[in-house]
Amino acid sequence: MPWPAALLPQAAEVPDAPASVKEAQASVNEAASFIEQNWATWLSIGLRILLIVVIAAVIRSAVRKALTKLINRMNSSAEAVEGTALGGLLVNAERRRQRSEAIGSVLRSVASFLILGTAALMVLAALKIDLAPLLASAGVAGVAIGFGARNLVTDFLSGVFMIMEDQYGVGDKIDAGVASGEVIEVGLRVTKLRGDNGEIWYVRNGEIKRIGNLSQGWATAGVDVQVKPSESLSRIREVVKEVADSMAKESPWDERLWGPVEVLGLDEVLLASMTVRVSAKTMPGQQFAVERELRWRIKEAFDAAGIRIIGGMPAAEEDEEAPVDPSASVAAPSALSNPASPQSLATTPIPPPAGPRITK
Repeated sequence: MPWPAALLPQAAEVPDAPASVKEAQASVNEAASFIEQNWATWLSIGLRILLIVVIAAVIRSAVRKALTKLINRMNSSAEAVEGTALGGLLVNAERRRQRSEAIGSVLRSVASFLILGTAALMVLAALKIDLAPLLASAGVAGVAIGFGARNLVTDFLSGVFMIMEDQYGVGDKIDAGVASGEVIEVGLRVTKLRGDNGEIWYVRNGEIKRIGNLSQGWATAGVDVQVKPSESLSRIREVVKEVADSMAKESPWDERLWGPVEVLGLDEVLLASMTVRVSAKTMPGQQFAVERELRWRIKEAFDAAGIRIIGGMPAAEEDEEAPVDPSASVAAPSALSNPASPQSLATTPIPPPAGPRITK
């Protein structure tokens, strides 16, 4: 059966397939040509960025490993000397460990910042990004942060230089001006001290203007001995020398004494006493123990030698009773004992008037 003419498809209603295919082909051709023109540049930039990242990572890892190895070597050398006679004084393991760890942490952070920062700038430069506005903004931000956190920056820089210069360490007794005591922890921002009464002081490194380290080098033990002026100075020197020789041969004083005990001479001469000054060079922090031991031994040696110390027991001849002065019980003469004295005349009663007494 034939179809009506109205139901047959018209030629004008068929879509223009070749035109759509042509547009798609043109787009693909343009993309392919763009990729073909720029793929070498992209590959070059990608390889450059990859090379920069790999080199930065390798350099950072090598630097950190070298710093860690150096710190471990410093700690091992400190532990090796710790067992010796002077290990507790010259090379405190905990002090060296904290100092080396702090220096290593600072160096690792600085190295990582420089390496990664340089790599980031090189990557941005490889991407054809203008770094001038970025650097200007970073500079302004750094100035603003520096003004806002200047105390923090001051504390940090002061802590870095204190640690690198080894001004003090764990176990040292220091006088920091604002506080004094034994150092129990050294940080980049805060130093922790243990006071004489057990209190803990947290001192900002930027607030420390001067430091007196009482534990570095050596200390001086000084003892003042007061004796009678009639004592022989040569005999005193001999007795003190005997005490010093015997003390220097005994433990632990043979390690704490770093020099001979010397009689410096007379420090003061009075009518009733004279002061002899005795001094010795000791380990840092051990001067007070040496002074107490010296006083103990000198007192015993002087008692055995018969040398009288002011403030001690009186001598035997001074214990004997002196004869009683008979005039001590006699009172001083009084002015009232003389009847002609003005005092006696003033105390004389007035006699009654002569003549008859008039009465009403």
